[in-house]
Amino acid sequence: MAALKWLERPFLNDPVALVAFEGWGDAGESASQAAATFLENLNSHVIATMDPDDHFDFQVRRPLVEVDSTGTRDISWPSNELHAVRGQERDLVVVLGEEPHYRWKAFIKELVDALQSLGVKRAVTMGAFIGQVAHTLPVPLVGSATRPDTLTLHGLLPSGYEGPTGIVGVLNHALGNAGIDVISVWAAVPHYLSNQEYPPAAEALAVKASELLGVTIDIGELTHASRDFISTVDQAIEENSELLRYVEQLEEEADDDIGRSDQLVEEIEDFLRDQ
Repeated sequence: MAALKWLERPFLNDPVALVAFEGWGDAGESASQAAATFLENLNSHVIATMDPDDHFDFQVRRPLVEVDSTGTRDISWPSNELHAVRGQERDLVVVLGEEPHYRWKAFIKELVDALQSLGVKRAVTMGAFIGQVAHTLPVPLVGSATRPDTLTLHGLLPSGYEGPTGIVGVLNHALGNAGIDVISVWAAVPHYLSNQEYPPAAEALAVKASELLGVTIDIGELTHASRDFISTVDQAIEENSELLRYVEQLEEEADDDIGRSDQLVEEIEDFLRDQ
């Protein structure tokens, strides 16, 4: 039985796809927050869902009990949803959910088939990794693509990673085999801040995704959250001389552009291997 359930099959105008998964490969919840920003700021609605029953271990990712204002209880299950977004330049399909535990091949096939049926010919997938980077500097972005020559054009550091991968890596491969042009963008999150949400990386991913997709989006709220976050971190670090010196060392290392680029690529590859 198919896990993907259509709620609506809309006719879309020259659609492009944006994909992010919570969990593995979403350091600082940066990729999922970036994707959610598109849904929050554009005219979107759910058009399809993936039944979690065949794809999740509920002893690992347990459903949540929620109680509304009237005291009524409900169960919230792990979800993966397809959203249609009406845009001025072109329409957008946003896939947002959680990395599944089981039957990845079946999961990916249904997802790719759904995107093809909607007319998607280009996609951007997003992720975030933990790196030796300073929060005081612009968020580094690393990428891979079905056409690697496009990475330099868009200011992305290329990665020739080989090794264990997550659902995003499997999806990238399947999209390419299906004839869909795909660029995967990963943001580096400072390791000393990776145990919480990291708005600067979400902002960087949203800006880059907007550029790659050719879709205009207002990220004002995300920018405001990033500035507030950095300000709070700066104040905390000023009171910790050891951490302040460490951040300064990261800044000094970043001055070596060539060497730092190679190091960032190594960091994302180490991150992927260690997961």
